[in-house]
Order: sequence, then structure tokens, then C-alpha cells
Amino acid sequence: MQKNNPGRSGGIERIGRITKNFFLHIHASKVHPFSLKPTYTFGLGIILGMLFIIMVFTGVVLMVYYTPSVDRAYESVKDIIYIVPGGRVIRNLHRWASYGMVIVTFLHLIRVFYTGSYLGGRSRNWVIGVVMFIVVLLMSFSGYLLPWDQLSYWAITIGSNIAASSRELTDLLGITNQFDIGGITKKLLIGGEMVGQPALSRFFAMHVIFLPLTLLILIGVHFWRIRKDGGLSRPLQYAESKHADDNKWYSWPVMMWLELAVFFSLLAVLLLLALFADAPLLEKANPAFPENPAKSPWYFLGIQEMVSYSAFAGGMAVPLLYVAFLFSVPYIDREHDLTGLWFSGRKGLKIALHSALFAFLVIVLQLFVMIRFGWLRDWFPGISQWWVLLFNPASVTAYCFIGFAQVIKRMTGSTRMTAIALFTLSLIGLILFTAVGILFRGPNWEFFWSPARWPTV
Repeated sequence: MQKNNPGRSGGIERIGRITKNFFLHIHASKVHPFSLKPTYTFGLGIILGMLFIIMVFTGVVLMVYYTPSVDRAYESVKDIIYIVPGGRVIRNLHRWASYGMVIVTFLHLIRVFYTGSYLGGRSRNWVIGVVMFIVVLLMSFSGYLLPWDQLSYWAITIGSNIAASSRELTDLLGITNQFDIGGITKKLLIGGEMVGQPALSRFFAMHVIFLPLTLLILIGVHFWRIRKDGGLSRPLQYAESKHADDNKWYSWPVMMWLELAVFFSLLAVLLLLALFADAPLLEKANPAFPENPAKSPWYFLGIQEMVSYSAFAGGMAVPLLYVAFLFSVPYIDREHDLTGLWFSGRKGLKIALHSALFAFLVIVLQLFVMIRFGWLRDWFPGISQWWVLLFNPASVTAYCFIGFAQVIKRMTGSTRMTAIALFTLSLIGLILFTAVGILFRGPNWEFFWSPARWPTV
């Protein structure tokens, strides 16, 4: 008579708990210890999901008291802050969680790229992740207008003008009257030429219905794809067949306790921020008195900086090239033997450092020339706008980056090394242009070393 194996029966019981429980079913029954290394994932994916949960719960509370009307929106936000019990903290939690989602999504994208986690048959999940990044940006952008104060009104005005940046090209081609794609994009976004009630209604609907539901679906598919693709990526020496589970740990209770610890730590940090740092609220929006400087939301300031050189190049061509590159990464780079390694080893780290240095020098040199000596329009007042569109700091930076990546490709013959170079170049470029827009642009978009140097009225 065959005896029961207590260890085996206990394992089957644990697996059964997970497969029958919806909450636990987001994870596989077992997880490889390498996937739990803090220095590999930093828990960014889990943090992102938790930030989304916090945003949903705080958003539902805020929606109860908020009125999406140009006449009442600002007053309803003030009521939330000063009258509703705990309203100030809830609003602050919502705002800081929103900013946190943008930052963490970006960091997660960086982590996945540099560890080669889109390799090994995970290309579809990388594409889903890029779409999630775009949706997170749009979700934060749509919520920016809802307070209806000067800061949000003029930030969205700038953002909508960036959406219409293709008008520079259609004007040069003389087809704007027949085919105004920039104007169409702007009207779809805000419902007209100026930010008003149609824009507020659109942004409210996107922020509370369409974008959260879209992100919820994408998160579900993203987690499902992780399981279908064999769990989190890991180097080949840790890769195992589906039947080799001896070195894996049960998700319950190890994974769940870790996630609970991360959640409560994250919530504690956000609560401290919410208690001691208030989300900004200026005076009520007034279309007759523009902010100076009028700036888009901080995560679009890199684009606004490039738009100041050329509307089409900075607001349309370069950003679309960057998004196209992100989508194409897993289909250009198929060196699956480098899956799960930070920078794919020392060679990749060296290329990333050289790329970062090259990007820094190219951008800083151009900015120095532009700020100190001006650019084409200052040197040749009668020059055609075509030259300004084709040769400005945004487009010249793109040319230099593509050229540098081609040099790396010829030197190494590796698509992975080429991708690391181009990704690093783009990353440093985005950070530098954003930093200039945040820190050094003052009234009339002039360059100032600090706000203390701004002219006084």
C-alpha cells in the first residue's frame, strides 16, 4: 500500500490555494529567488500597481465632491481642501500618487530595458508596457486641468499648442487651410482653439473613465503576459524547464508578505508627503492674464523646451521618433542570450557610459551656443523657416544620436549594444531638456541661471 507524501501533499495544497483565489492568482504558484532580488527589479512594477490603487481610491473620494464645470470647478476644489474633512490630505495623496506613477513608470521602463527583460520572447509585453507609459502620461495630463486654476489652465494651453505643432510644417507646405492636422488634433483634445468647458468636460471624462479603465485592462494583460512568458526575466544560467521547480519559492506567503511590506511603506511615504507638502493651487483660471512663464506639466517640459527651437521638430518629429524607437526595440534587438543581465555585461555598461557622456556634451554645447550667440534666425534674419525646422538643437541632437548609434553598430556588430547606445542617448537628452525647462526658463522663456535673476515688475 502506497503511503502519502506529506511534503508533496502540502505543496499541492499551497498551489490549490493560489489557483482558487483571484487575488493570489496574479502570480504564478512559484517564483524564482532571482526575481526577488531588490537590486534587479527594485519592486517598481509592484509599486506602480499600488500607486494606481491609491489613485483610484482617492480619486473616487474626490469625484464625490468635485464639479466639472468652469463656474464651479475651482470652488469645489477649495471646498475639498478647506471644508471636507480630510479633503486636503486626500487631494495631496492623489496628486503625489499621480506624479509617482509617472516617475515609477519611467523608471520601470528603464529597468526593463537595461536588464534586457524584453528579450526571450517578451516582446509583446514590452509593447504593452510602452502603451502603459503613454496612458499614464495622458492620465496625469488629463487630471492637471481639473483644479481650473492659473497653473493648470495655462499648462494645458501650452500642452494643446504643442499638440498643434505640426502646423509649422503645413504652413511651410502651404496646405494648412486644406489639411490642418495640427488644428484637428488640438480640437479633438480641447474641443476648440481655447481651453474652456469642452476641454474640462473632455479631460474629466478621460481622467475618471476612459484612461483608468484602459490602464486597468493593460495592467491585467501585463501581469498575465508575465506569467505566460515564464515569470520575470532572468539570466540564462537561472533559466529552468517548467518541471524544474526545486529551486523556486512558493508565492504564498513569501511574495505576498513582501508586497504588503512594500505597500505599507509606500503608503507611509505618501501620507507624510500629503501631510507636509500641499499640491499647488493658484488663483482661479483667468484667460485674460497668462502666466509668465507659462509652462506645460513638468513631464512635458522637455518637449516644450524643444518646441521653443522649432514647433514641428520639437513637438512632433523628435517625440514621434522616440516613441517609434521604443516600440521597435524588441523587434530590432533579438540577442536573447543577453536576457536578464544589467547592461548585458561590462561591454554594455561601457557603451552606456560613453553614450551618456556624448549626449551630455552634444546638448550642453548646443545650448551654450544658442544662449550665448543665438541660432540661425539670429545669425541670418532672412533665412527660410525650412532651415530652422531642419537644423535646430532638437533636430541636430537627433541627427547626432542616430549617427553615434550607427557608429556603435559598426564597431560592435550587436543590435543589443546599438539599442543600449540609442536608449541612453535619448534618456540623457530627455533629462537635460526637461531640466532646462524646469530650472532655467523664466519669463518670456528666457534663460536664467536662477529664479532670483528673473526681472521684477
